[in-house]
Amino acid sequence: MVICSGIPEAVKYYRSIKAYLEEIKSPHKAIVAFSGETDVEGQMMTESQLNGFPSDEIAEKIPEHPYRFLVCADKFQTGYDEPLLHTMYVDKKLSGVQAVQTLSRLNRSHPNKRSAFVLDFYNNAETVTEAFSDYYRTTLLSEETDQNKLHDLQRELEDAQVFTQEQVDTLVERYLSGERRDTLDPLLDPCEAIYKTTLDEDGQVDFKGKAKAFVRTYDFLASILPYSNGSWEKLSIFLTMLVRKLPAPKEEDLSKGILDAINMDSYRVEKQERLKIMLGDEDAEIEPSPTGGGGAKPQPELVRLSEILQTFNEQFGTLFTDADRIFRRIQEDVAPAVEKDEAYQNAKTNTPGKSRLELTAAVKKAMGPMLRDDTEFYKQFVQNDSFKRFVTDFVAELISE
Repeated sequence: MVICSGIPEAVKYYRSIKAYLEEIKSPHKAIVAFSGETDVEGQMMTESQLNGFPSDEIAEKIPEHPYRFLVCADKFQTGYDEPLLHTMYVDKKLSGVQAVQTLSRLNRSHPNKRSAFVLDFYNNAETVTEAFSDYYRTTLLSEETDQNKLHDLQRELEDAQVFTQEQVDTLVERYLSGERRDTLDPLLDPCEAIYKTTLDEDGQVDFKGKAKAFVRTYDFLASILPYSNGSWEKLSIFLTMLVRKLPAPKEEDLSKGILDAINMDSYRVEKQERLKIMLGDEDAEIEPSPTGGGGAKPQPELVRLSEILQTFNEQFGTLFTDADRIFRRIQEDVAPAVEKDEAYQNAKTNTPGKSRLELTAAVKKAMGPMLRDDTEFYKQFVQNDSFKRFVTDFVAELISE
């Protein structure tokens, strides 16, 4: 894996490695990974054009013959788990959690891998030591945060036979395609019926408690650990919806039933949103979105990209280890996909309300691949309503004529 400081540098490395492999008649090949387009000898090209296959196949191709070299510009530095990765060449400044996440790509074990090797052209030992020291001194894998706990919880939940993997896959697929919640609830009804009819009171308490523990533990671990596990993410989405439908066992203490009916997580999110809205009103520099009344479609105010980036960093910069990368993903991955969405394009000629609904659906659909490519980005979009609105509004700004 070759870590480059930017897209032009990645293309140069890729072409140099490719030329050398051809010169020595090597059977091996290289892959380049970056977002968007870049100028290659006067022609704008994407990673797909340079590699000769679609971008979403990179993770599948790299472990297979003849590919042996992965040249990256930001992509695959986080959330990419390939046990075969052994050697990393670094030609980019790394610090803090970014250094930990990038270098930790080599930490995945494999039966035939006995060591790992890093050749760093840019950083020194002191910088890397400082980056890792905070995490070395902090106990992250306690009983409550040990990621192995997720394996145990997943197995125990599956053993209860309340749901099947097919039901999980079907619900998540339809959820990511933008279906409304009222159309998804019927998919959970059979699970609810099995829960109520096959599990006794203790079994119901045990299952529901473990389901909540899985969602809570996964949400926490996914926010601090650089891994991407699609099956855990799917199960977390499924259980989040299922838990709300599962009735609690009858309690003589009525206060317990009342407390169980209160969704404290939703209350906390709502309260935070109120605080953010109040702060926005006090600022008085960013106007609230117009309602669209008055018989004429209001024209959006033109805002420089640097100002949008500043707003993004101020509001959401602390959510990500590399906020600029997330900003570029919205620009280069999500917005182009939304712009090509046929349903949204057709709705643009309709009412503003219909157009907004289709825009929201198109953004959600475009975020689907992020479940695999950038779990950190995807989780914030799904769980943080404020961030979801920002992404949707920013995409609308980018693709507006």
